[in-house]
Amino acid sequence: MTTINNIETRLFHVPLAEVLSDAKHGDHTHFELVTTTIRTTDGQEGTGYTYTGGKGGHAIRAMIEHDLAPMLSGSDAREVEALNEAMYWHVHYVGRGGIASFAISALDIALWDLRGKARGEPLSVMAGGAGKTCNAYAGGIDLGFSLKKLKSNVEGYLAQGFDAVKIKVGLPDLSEDVMRVAAIRNLIGPDRKLMVDANYGLSVEQAIAAAQAFIPYDITWFEEPVIPDDYDGFRRIAEETGIPLAMGENLHTIEEFEEAFARSRLSFIQPDSGNCGGITAWMKVAGMAREQGIPCCTHGMQELNVSLISGNGDGGWLEVHSFPIDEYTTHTLVIENARAIAPEAPGTGVTFNWQKLSAFAI
Repeated sequence: MTTINNIETRLFHVPLAEVLSDAKHGDHTHFELVTTTIRTTDGQEGTGYTYTGGKGGHAIRAMIEHDLAPMLSGSDAREVEALNEAMYWHVHYVGRGGIASFAISALDIALWDLRGKARGEPLSVMAGGAGKTCNAYAGGIDLGFSLKKLKSNVEGYLAQGFDAVKIKVGLPDLSEDVMRVAAIRNLIGPDRKLMVDANYGLSVEQAIAAAQAFIPYDITWFEEPVIPDDYDGFRRIAEETGIPLAMGENLHTIEEFEEAFARSRLSFIQPDSGNCGGITAWMKVAGMAREQGIPCCTHGMQELNVSLISGNGDGGWLEVHSFPIDEYTTHTLVIENARAIAPEAPGTGVTFNWQKLSAFAI
């Protein structure tokens, strides 16, 4: 038995280099990073984490410290899936989804880090072992950028080796969105992938109009055109326009993903292992996606999710996010030949540079 005897939780407010904006969340000045380090009686330790767009970090830390860490104390760290389910039910009445899923995710990821280190296996192998590289696209939070700056941003992505990019849409005037989409399609050429993301800022009617206007620009997917709870609205947009739809970053329970698969006619699903219940839940969603015949992609946390996408091997896309968590780790994400490369170290492959983070500790 590998018994959990200590869980350390830390919160960091990490400033962004510039203000980033989207259609619904508004301006981002920083992101929050919540880390959990689980230690066992036999001297092992694993670290997990989650993040926010700048709000809720204190609540996540409090739920871990006051509710979940005491529950896990004394448990066998090897029983990862059973502990994931136990955490879910432990706080189900007050936290079905939401803050609870972020907190559970951080702890679940730490347990997987422990598992990989004990087995001597990297996460890509534990996630299925299908491969060590995956599709990757650069996703900016750029709705507030001028067209000149947006184009410069995308040129930077291409210079870094990406051949797929995503831009934000959802401006008050649809013609401005269309102009920006057209400009970026012209910039990147016809052969690179282009995705757009409205951050659920539109009504169904607005989304249908936008989707129809984007069709000439060969959009790989239209992400979160409407609120994620409107599963039937997604289906209506897909049926009336034929445009591929994507969502998942705001789904925090397996039941929500089941509804999305059943009702939304998605072409891509995007679970975030940092908020859907951790690696355990992400792998469940990936299995569901395989049954549905659609690629399982990710949102954020590229330094960890690269291993999940690579190991899963169904052609999903890794989002390389504007929250640069990997700048605060000892191994930044590597892009070669337009593909992201999974780390080969046992565990999740994510080791934080605590000294660099210390300036932002709360």
